[in-house]
Amino acid sequence: MNDVKTVHVIGAGPAGLMAAERLAQAGLGVVVHEAMPSVARKFLMAGRGGLNLTHSEGLEGFVGRYGAAGGAVAAWLERLSPTHLIGWAEGLGQATFTGSSGRVFPRAMKASPLLRAWLGRLNGLGVEVRTRSRWVGRRDGAWVFATPEGERVERPDAVVLAMGGASWPRLGSDGAWAAMLEGVEVAPFRPSNVGFDVAWSEVFAERFAGQPLKPVAMTHEGQTVRGEAMLTRYGIEGGAVYALSAGLRDAIERDGSAVLTVDLRPDLSVEALAGRLAKPRGKDSVTNWLRKAGGLSAPAVGLLREIPGELPAGSDKLAKRIKAVRLTLTGVQGLARAISSAGGVKLDQVDEGLMLKAMPGVFVAGEMLDWEAPTGGYLLQASMASGAVAADGVVRWLAAR
Repeated sequence: MNDVKTVHVIGAGPAGLMAAERLAQAGLGVVVHEAMPSVARKFLMAGRGGLNLTHSEGLEGFVGRYGAAGGAVAAWLERLSPTHLIGWAEGLGQATFTGSSGRVFPRAMKASPLLRAWLGRLNGLGVEVRTRSRWVGRRDGAWVFATPEGERVERPDAVVLAMGGASWPRLGSDGAWAAMLEGVEVAPFRPSNVGFDVAWSEVFAERFAGQPLKPVAMTHEGQTVRGEAMLTRYGIEGGAVYALSAGLRDAIERDGSAVLTVDLRPDLSVEALAGRLAKPRGKDSVTNWLRKAGGLSAPAVGLLREIPGELPAGSDKLAKRIKAVRLTLTGVQGLARAISSAGGVKLDQVDEGLMLKAMPGVFVAGEMLDWEAPTGGYLLQASMASGAVAADGVVRWLAAR
C-alpha cells in the first residue's frame, strides 16, 4: 500500500469528480478538496430546472459550439464523448432521454439522484472527499490548505485543479486561484451565457418583466438561433440569448452596443404573415388585432410597440417589422449573474494531457481552462470530458516517471 501514488483533486464540481473517478479506477489513491461545505453546488443548481447532461447533435456541429477552442475540445470528446457520458449516467442507474430540442436529460430531471449515486461510487472506490478544505497556496513544493481544524500541508504525487471559472461566485467558483498559479498565463474572466441590458421604457419594464418571448428566432452577425427568451427589468436573457452571448458580448466590448434582431413569428414566412395581417381589423384594438391576426403574445406585442416610431402601415411592412425587431443591447450583466465564464488558463499553457507546462505534475480541468460554450449540454459535456483527459494525463505522467 505504501507504493500507491496519491493524487489530490482540488475542486469537487463535475470536472473534478470525473477526474477523481478515473484516477481511482486506475488504482491511485485520491483525495478531493472542496472549499465549500458540500460538493457540486453549481451542478445541483444547474439541475434544478432539469439537468441537461449533453446534446445529441452530430459531432461536427457539436464541436463547432466551442468556437476557437473547438479543436482542443474535439480531442477531449474523443476520451469522453456524448455517447460515453450517457452510458456513464445510465451505469449509475440514471436512465436518460433525448428531448425534442436534441438535449439529453436524466429521466429524474434532477441532479441530486445522479450526484448521490456518483458519490456512492466514489466512496466505493476509496476516494476521500474533504469539504471546507480550501487551497491557499504552495510552500516549499507542498500544497497548503485552510481547514476548520487549521492549516494542513500535503505532498501528493500529482494534483488536478478543477476549481471552476468565475461565474456564480457564491457557489464557490470565484476565480481567486488565477493569482496563485506560478508562471501560467490566464486570460481575464468574462461573463458567458448571460443576460444583456436594454433601455426599456418604465411602462414596458413594469408590465412585461418576468414574461417569456416564445417561440422566437434571434440573429446577430449572421448567426440565427431559435428558442426562447425572458424579458427582465434590466433587459433580456434566456436560452436563445445565451447561444449568441459570446458574439454579443464581444460586440458590446468593441463598439459599446450590439444589435439583436428578433423574429417574433419564426414559424411563418413574411408573405404568410402579411396575408394574415391583410384581413380587416374591424373594431379590434391594435393590440387585439396583432394578437388574433398576427398570433403574437402580449409580451411580443409590447416589444413590437416598444420600438420607437409608429407601427408601419400596410401588411407587408408590418410583417417585415414583426419578423425583424431590432433591439439595441447596451451592456452585459456581470459574472455574478452569468451561468458560465470565458477566460481562464490559456490552452497553450497545457499539454495534450492538460498538464501545466510551467508546473509539472499539476493538471487543469473544467472551466478553469479558457473555453466557452452555450447552454444545452455543451458546458457539462466539455467540463466532464476535460476531467477525464486530465485524469488520463496524470496516469500517463506517473507511469512515465
